[in-house]
Amino acid sequence: MQRILFVCLGNICRSPAAEAVFASRSRAAGLALATDSAGTIGWHVGEPPYGPMIAAAARRGYDLSALRARQVTLADLAAFDLVFAMDRSNLADLAALRPAAGTAELRLYLGQGEVPDPWYTRDFDAALDLIEEGADRLVARLGTT
Repeated sequence: MQRILFVCLGNICRSPAAEAVFASRSRAAGLALATDSAGTIGWHVGEPPYGPMIAAAARRGYDLSALRARQVTLADLAAFDLVFAMDRSNLADLAALRPAAGTAELRLYLGQGEVPDPWYTRDFDAALDLIEEGADRLVARLGTT
């Protein structure tokens, strides 16, 4: 089973939303995948996603309430097949953390684009639009391989 990890800064907005959206979309497409999310920093470890992101996701039918923030580990970079960073800064942090024996493929979630952090922009719906777009692209790609 392919394992996919979504990573943002604190694991309270973008990456838990990406985990939930992608899990929903991949299940609907009949794909058997394992998903998780993490943050590059540990400021929010153990906390639920940010309230406004939970509310925005719930309006679209995604339940983030059971998720809890965690920090990405060296073991993640060996255990997961694909690790998607929400922005270039997250990607650089992951590349710096990855051990020589790390086997995970590190990628920017939207290819060349980034998902702006709604913690700062306050635009949770725009972030979810991009996350849904990325999930649909990823499901389509994985469904043909």
